[in-house]
Amino acid sequence: MADLSTTYLGLPLRNPLVASAGPLTQSAEGFAALANAGVGAIVMFSLFEEQLRHEAAHDMMLEDEYAESFAESLSYFPTVPANDVGLSAHYVETLRRGIAAAEGVPVIASLNGSTLGSWVEFAQQLADAGASALELNIYLIPGDMGITGREVEDRHVEILSGVKNAVDIPVSVKLSPYFSSFGEMAHRLVDAGADGLVLFNRFLQPEIDIETLQVEAGVTLSRSVEGRLPRTWIAALRGRIKASLALTSGVESGEDVIRSLLAGADVVMTTSAMLRSGPDYARDLLEQLTDWLVRREFASVDAMRGLLAVPADADHAVYERAGYLAALEKAKETYAPMA
Repeated sequence: MADLSTTYLGLPLRNPLVASAGPLTQSAEGFAALANAGVGAIVMFSLFEEQLRHEAAHDMMLEDEYAESFAESLSYFPTVPANDVGLSAHYVETLRRGIAAAEGVPVIASLNGSTLGSWVEFAQQLADAGASALELNIYLIPGDMGITGREVEDRHVEILSGVKNAVDIPVSVKLSPYFSSFGEMAHRLVDAGADGLVLFNRFLQPEIDIETLQVEAGVTLSRSVEGRLPRTWIAALRGRIKASLALTSGVESGEDVIRSLLAGADVVMTTSAMLRSGPDYARDLLEQLTDWLVRREFASVDAMRGLLAVPADADHAVYERAGYLAALEKAKETYAPMA
């Protein structure tokens, strides 16, 4: 039997499969189902900056002044049960119940924000409630066309620094790939204290209904092909930064899990696959991973992790250009019309 154990954010995990934030991690029952299915860790659903700001404004008796600022966005969040004292208290209580239901499986709390503010101090309450780590989901789309790329990058570092100053547990950063130099951004975040990077967040991509002439917001479940981009960057970063690497998006099958580990991921996160097939699908993914390890005669996940990462001694630019040219040549052979 192959050894599936691994380490993520300094936490020992029984295997590298992590249930990412989503509908399945919103209740103690969901936590229990995922833990029983065998996942190595669970990321709780996100609490949003807007929710915490609105609650703080209400507590300060400034609701009339600030409520309109968040009214539209808050209408999209689930309603907190009437017997709860507030959103933050509800989240903390759900976290505590989820930790108990997970029975020893590490639980990672999640905060979603795009600006620096006093809301980051709530992170310590999550640590006090027993969260093993915190995933900071920075979802920032600069609507101001005058903001520079460096200002966007600085905002990420400022938010991370604020959260790191507020907690004494590991913090990972979930971010998008849309930086002019993602590698340099990754190094900046790690230098600022990130214990791990989660690649990648998917920006909202609304659809246009040509009959109703309306823009329809919505989220689609990820597909296997979407795993290529995060795998490319994980393969590039493996061995070049001192932080854990988590892949999220594009994990549909055991093959996707294996590919991600070969690229160098410490853990592989999925929500879409288990939303399609149920929490028990985690068992199938782990069985596929185990069968492959045994068939290929790898004694452990550690023995195969990063085998297909970019070689540490390679000139990265030359390596990527060579891959690009090889891909073009293959495309010509595959798709070019017969002479």
